[in-house]
Amino acid sequence: IKELNRVLGGGIMKGSTVLVGGEPGIGKSTLMLQLASKIITKGKILYVTGEESLKQVKMRARRLQCGNDNIEVFCETGLSAIIDAIKNIKPVLVIIDSIQMMYSPESGSIPGTQTQVKLCTYELNDYAKLRSAALFLIGHVTKEGLIAGPKVVEHLVDTVLYFDQAETD
Repeated sequence: IKELNRVLGGGIMKGSTVLVGGEPGIGKSTLMLQLASKIITKGKILYVTGEESLKQVKMRARRLQCGNDNIEVFCETGLSAIIDAIKNIKPVLVIIDSIQMMYSPESGSIPGTQTQVKLCTYELNDYAKLRSAALFLIGHVTKEGLIAGPKVVEHLVDTVLYFDQAETD
């Protein structure tokens, strides 16, 4: 996707982590599905959905005419199961939709809390960097307009792309 490549400084870098943030319904999941379908790679792409069912993702892909035999869609919120999938599939690109839905019992808190989001982001980021896989995290904004709380994720990633709806008069 030409514009996305330009914003990312010429394309996706191996081992980089990109946070894609914005309001609900602004198109984050749609953009990431389009990215997964258009990327040119010999490796696998792992799209982890914690919010939508496999059927919903498939329906969106069909509607957008997205197709790529290299995409593996995994419906899961448990961090250990996601890490296991990454180990088994060995993807070159991992998309997490959304980071607020991911869960690790190690944090002792519920999904979406700052502790959970920070722990899951750190673990996924670390694992992706060690394996030179690019990682895209979808993050929702809070009522205050912040991504996953007060900057709790932004300092853990390489790039933050924030989508905002332009207000019209």
